[in-house]
Amino acid sequence: MGTVTFILADDEPVTVEGVTGASLMQLATANGVSGIVAECGGSMSCATCHIYVDIPWSTKVGEPGEAERV
Repeated sequence: MGTVTFILADDEPVTVEGVTGASLMQLATANGVSGIVAECGGSMSCATCHIYVDIPWSTKVGEPGEAERV
């Protein structure tokens, strides 16, 4: 998968090694990325792991799925 760089609220980048099949939330929580709480474990019910994809990357990662648009 390569690497994933999370940009924190204070603009600090945190780069982690990606794992095929893992969600961004799973990568963040497994690597202690601050600000990604994921209280509901990724069921999209608590809003503590929401991310923003920079516009230039949106064509690479694809449009959000139906559940992600909520």
